[in-house]
Amino acid sequence: MIESIEELEAIRKTCHSMVTKSSSLSAGAAVIPIPGVDIGSDVAILMRLIPKINQKFGLTPEQIDSLDTESKLFVMTAISNTGSKMAGKYITKKLIVMLLSKMGVKVASKGVAKFVPFVGSAVAGGISFSAMKYMGSRHIEDCYQIALATLENERRKHEIIIEPAPKQGG
Repeated sequence: MIESIEELEAIRKTCHSMVTKSSSLSAGAAVIPIPGVDIGSDVAILMRLIPKINQKFGLTPEQIDSLDTESKLFVMTAISNTGSKMAGKYITKKLIVMLLSKMGVKVASKGVAKFVPFVGSAVAGGISFSAMKYMGSRHIEDCYQIALATLENERRKHEIIIEPAPKQGG
């Protein structure tokens, strides 16, 4: 469990670095002028990246299941409130493909761009990098908001309210 805002910020920074590296891999695959290679690699990259981000923020299904009932309910509500499609979920190929298809314009233009010699590959790489960076960064921010809300909820639960002692003999 995340203990402080500082720890949460460090996790966010680490995850952004992972997303940047993954985005570079995606861009590299997009430059290869073979149709379909980049989509397959994007799915594979996201199938590894998203669970790693979830794990860092304590939001894998297993981590959530290990919480007490009240905390589990709070986390699931926070996930629902952010609208996250990937936090707290088992990441499947079907889920990744669905999310990539929601970014359809970028994916389609990336495929078409490959057929323009040289410049097209560079454009496809740029689109791929941007799409992967956007998806990863958005997921990090969702996870950050969920973890922040959970941290604040835990702090409220553990605050000790000190009441003044009743006066004696008075």
